[in-house]
Amino acid sequence: MNDYEINAYSSEEELIENEARPRVFRRRPNYFEIYDPQDFFVRFRLKPRTVEMLLEELDEAISHPTERNLALSASQQLLLTLNFFANGSFLRVTGDFQGVSAATASRTVHRVSRAITALRPRYIQMPEGEEIALVRQKFYNIARFPRCIGALDCTHVKIISPGGNNAEVFRNRKQFFSLNVQAITDSNLKIRNIVTRWPGSTHDSYIFRNSNIYAALERGIYGDSLLVGDSGYPVRPYLMTPLHETRNEAEALYNESQIRTRNVVERTFGVWKRRFPALAMGLRLNIGTTQAVVVATAILHNIACNVNENVPPVNAAQEAAIDFIQDIPIINEDEAHQYVGRINDNNRARYNLIYNYFRRL
Repeated sequence: MNDYEINAYSSEEELIENEARPRVFRRRPNYFEIYDPQDFFVRFRLKPRTVEMLLEELDEAISHPTERNLALSASQQLLLTLNFFANGSFLRVTGDFQGVSAATASRTVHRVSRAITALRPRYIQMPEGEEIALVRQKFYNIARFPRCIGALDCTHVKIISPGGNNAEVFRNRKQFFSLNVQAITDSNLKIRNIVTRWPGSTHDSYIFRNSNIYAALERGIYGDSLLVGDSGYPVRPYLMTPLHETRNEAEALYNESQIRTRNVVERTFGVWKRRFPALAMGLRLNIGTTQAVVVATAILHNIACNVNENVPPVNAAQEAAIDFIQDIPIINEDEAHQYVGRINDNNRARYNLIYNYFRRL
């Protein structure tokens, strides 16, 4: 646990008065029977069939050993948690939806989110082996950018102030408290890698330099494969960023292709947050549970992609195609060497790609 997590509120539950009151057992409806598939999807963001499949994987992990005190069943716990992800409201409202207290809702969201995160090795992983060639081909089909296996970026997930002496490190440049979440996505809008441990004030490039995926790329685990990122990241032999200015048509073509290829990560964030609005509206949970919720919703997003769940509406501007430059004249070799001679080794990889590939398109 990081130092800035120690003084974080345990959850909304801590704000509830601890006065003794008689227990009230409310009615707990069966939402699989009450709602048709469309209404069910609106409230839980997944189809009944997908939830039942997920329940099979989580049943053992979240089931209570006995039914004493009318404990929530595994199905009820999962639906309560999915409803919280889907509406982003207060825990009291989520608890009322399933007929339990806010305290029980808080414990349930934490319990189920942790159980879902245990599925991470199965549903969130970078491409390996033969899959690498398939991922590279799909990225190439977008805008003819070669050897790409992922688009890299960060997004902010709004949180309440965690309190304590270090709360301000969570305040980002837009002046609200957040986690800065790094993700690598593929062309199918699936999240292939995710990092959730950094406060909102942390710069994107710092998060990347301190991530496991950075170490793997430095070791050459993925061979000549590339990531694409925005100008907030430093260029590396394995990370291609856009040029700040273009001086010829090969460089313009590189930028156009890089931007279109990188656009998938922005689209992924949009779909992910529309699928689970709690991420966009803000989480009123402790830091540990918030991190678990972020990873859990990423896993659920990937499951939804795997089974072709309905995609929530996204901004049409994010889907708009960028006109692609087709007619590129051959650039004089001396000009190419002139540019390459003025750059360091990291930039050299980018310019080699431009002049050995994009000038020939």
